[in-house]
Parts: sequence; C-alpha cells; structure tokens
Amino acid sequence: MGVVVTGAEVTLADVLSLRIAIDEPLAEGTRLVLRHRGTGVEREVALGTPGDPPGDASVAVSLAPLSLTTGRWDAYLQADATRTRIQSVDPGFSLDSLDAYALGRRTMAYRAYRTRNGFLAIKIEEAEPVADVRAVWFREGRFEVTGLLAYTGLDDDDRHHEARLALRHNDPAATVTVAATVQGVRFHAALSLCDVLDAIPESEGVWEPSLEVDGVDGQLPLGARLDDIEGKRRRVHYPRALVDGVPIMPSFTSDDELRLEVGA
Repeated sequence: MGVVVTGAEVTLADVLSLRIAIDEPLAEGTRLVLRHRGTGVEREVALGTPGDPPGDASVAVSLAPLSLTTGRWDAYLQADATRTRIQSVDPGFSLDSLDAYALGRRTMAYRAYRTRNGFLAIKIEEAEPVADVRAVWFREGRFEVTGLLAYTGLDDDDRHHEARLALRHNDPAATVTVAATVQGVRFHAALSLCDVLDAIPESEGVWEPSLEVDGVDGQLPLGARLDDIEGKRRRVHYPRALVDGVPIMPSFTSDDELRLEVGA
C-alpha cells in the first residue's frame, strides 16, 4: 500500500492531523502504529473508513489518550500482516505554528516532523515554562537577548510584566541581576559585561542565565527549542567578544540551553 503524508501537524488540542495521498482503498482493520524508537513500545489506532476510494484523505488522531512517553515515535501503517513505514513530504510544522502551540500551559509537547530519510515521526518532550531565545548579541559592552516565553500560559498581548534577568556562576556568591522587559510573552534584557567580570575575581567560568517573571512560578531557563535546529552546541556558534582582554562567548549546552562562557 502506497501512502505519502502531504501535510502533517499537531494542533493546539494535541491532535495529529494528517493529509495523505493513498494509491488504494484502506483495508478493513488498517491501523496507524506509533513505535517508540528507544524502547520498541507501540501504540495502535484504527484508521479511516474501509473501502474509501484512493486519492487524498485526512486523518485525525488524538495523541493524549495514547499515553505516549517522551522521545521519538516512528509512524507505520499496518494492514493485516503487512507493515509499511509512512513516508512524508512535509516537514510537519511551521515556526509560526510552534509559537502558537507554545503559548498554552502544557506538561507535554508533541511535534510532527519528517525524518532525514523522509518518514513521518512524532517528537515528544516534557514542556516546562522556558524563555525561548530568538536573538543573542553583544553591543556596546552589553550582553543582550530577546525571545518568547513558552508554556507559561501568559497571553500574547501588550500587557507589561515585571521581570529580571539573572546570571549565575557555579560560585553561589556570584550572581548578576538586571531588570528585563516583558510585554505579553515577548522579552528583552541587556546586561553589562563589565558587571559580569567584576562579580568574580578570576573572571572566568560558565554563567547560566535565567528569567524571573511576575506571575510565573520559578526561574525560567533561557533555551532555544522552538525551531528546527537540533544540537545547537555543534551547529550554532557566536563570535567571541573581548572585554578588558577577557574573551566572552555565548554558547548552547547539549540540551539547547544558553550559557555565557567567560575566559579560557
């Protein structure tokens, strides 16, 4: 059975919505099978109406009731004893859709995507409030960052929220804090690099930025996950700045959280 996904997205209600091109009618008992790439655990869902003519069709599957765990789930079509991995020609998301999806307060985030080999898969992550980074730069001796507050439940409006950007060193006594601007779910913060160097005598180490926003519990780590770039530590590189002869460079961790590397 030839099936190609021409459109794939996870809606705001966590429903996997697929547009498919199929070259023969679905047989009785045809199922969508999602297989966890790490453990081999599978979930099955009955599809469509048997006997529908070939051509374009739509499929909608609610993901939350399937009790899917975090990780990556590959998609297959199962008809009797025949199992076919589902091909896809659609990347599965748009950046605007990812932003809209992240406005809700969630505990799990589902994303449809096309694998490097051209197959449909689902990526599932735990969703905790985070300050998603969109731009980082050094300007006039300052570290500046802008982005979007994700999974906080705040409205994307013009309301201003009191907020603070904090940089923390592995030395608990070394913390630099400044006021940040938050309007709706958009944030901007700028911090003097001289203040960072003055905070510790040796002027080196790794600093962890976080955002505190009134009305949102806890500290929001600065990360970058609402895009199509994975493994940013390998793929995203910022130029170094020299401040009083000390090199300073933004970088990402293996799980795409932002850090400020000072010295060395």
